[in-house]
Order: sequence, then structure tokens, then C-alpha cells
Amino acid sequence: MTRTHWTAVGAVVAALLFAGAATVASAGDGGSASRTPATDSADAGFARDMSVHHQQAVEMSFIVRDRTQDVDVRRLAYDIINTQANQRGMMQGWLDQWGLAQIAPDREPMAWMAGGEAHSGHNAKTGDVRMPGMATPEQLQKLAKLSGKAAETEYLQLMIAHHKGGVDMAQGCVDLCSPGVERQLAEGMVQGQRSEVELMTGMLKDRGAQPRE
Repeated sequence: MTRTHWTAVGAVVAALLFAGAATVASAGDGGSASRTPATDSADAGFARDMSVHHQQAVEMSFIVRDRTQDVDVRRLAYDIINTQANQRGMMQGWLDQWGLAQIAPDREPMAWMAGGEAHSGHNAKTGDVRMPGMATPEQLQKLAKLSGKAAETEYLQLMIAHHKGGVDMAQGCVDLCSPGVERQLAEGMVQGQRSEVELMTGMLKDRGAQPRE
């Protein structure tokens, strides 16, 4: 494994360890997860939107896991599944603790983030509003039909875009969320996903490809 790969794996492990510690801390130290943010706050908006964002990353990782035999890609997919499913569970737990709904159908994605509309993808024809980096249904369907190197390349390109969008969202929470464990988790997401973007860019280069613009 390259130094970059070890750095990314280390970031994933650190995120998992922090996730467990933050869960304990949220229950007993008066951190942000023990307070009750408003339903339209950055804290609640980030927890809702990033839960959805993480769910798609987990979905894409399950797809590629079954479409390739490449050890490095499967290991990366496994790490993303475990890390992001764990973090998603934390954020949904905080919403439950705050007595807030898991979804807010009356609010568009990214409404909690200053300038959020500029960061979301909007399809004027369908009215679909997506969070930054989210793959379209058509892209997910394409990924599910590919195999081998083609699936690996498509997955890495989609996941790089997904992570970059996730970094923007997490940085938004760092800037706007209340001090406490949720903001600390967002800081960890920024670091971890940036490391994985670097790793995936190198993996794409090894396959003769590069990230999409």
C-alpha cells in the first residue's frame, strides 16, 4: 500500500474511533447533541442532509463491491460502508434525541447552509433538487450494469464528486453548527474525505482515468 493509501485508511480508522467516542460524549458532557436545536437550524439541517448523502455513498459502495474483484477497490468500498453507515447512525440518533423529524419535506436540501441553493444541483425540468456531489438515478443504474475496470472507474469518479460535495457540506457545519460533538464530527469528515479523494484520484490515475470536472 502507498503512503497515501495508509493516510486515507488511517483517517477512516480515526473517524470510526471518534464516532464511538462522540456517541458517549453526546450522552454525558452537555455537548451539542444533548441540546435541542431548532428544526431549521444548521445542526438539524446538516444531520438530515448528511444522513441522506451518506446513505448514497453506502449504496454505491455496495454496488461496486459486487461488480469487481479488485482488492483495493473492494477494501475502499468496505471502509466507506462502515464509516458512513456508522456516522449516519450517529446523526439520526441525535435527531431522535432532539425530538426532531428525520426528514423535513417542507425544506429543500441545503436550506440550512448559507448560499445552499448555489451548492445544490437543480433540475428545472423535473423540479429535482440534489445535494452537492449526489449521483443521479441514471448514474447509479449505469454503475450497476458495469463490471471490472469499467465499474471501478465509474465508482471512483462518482465517489470523488460525492466526497467533494460532502466536504463542502461538512465544512458548512464546521462554520455554522453549534460547538460540540456534531461540529467535531464534521471536522473529522472534512479531513477523512479529503484524504480519500486523494487516494481515489491516484487509483483513477492507475486506471488511465481522471476525476470528472
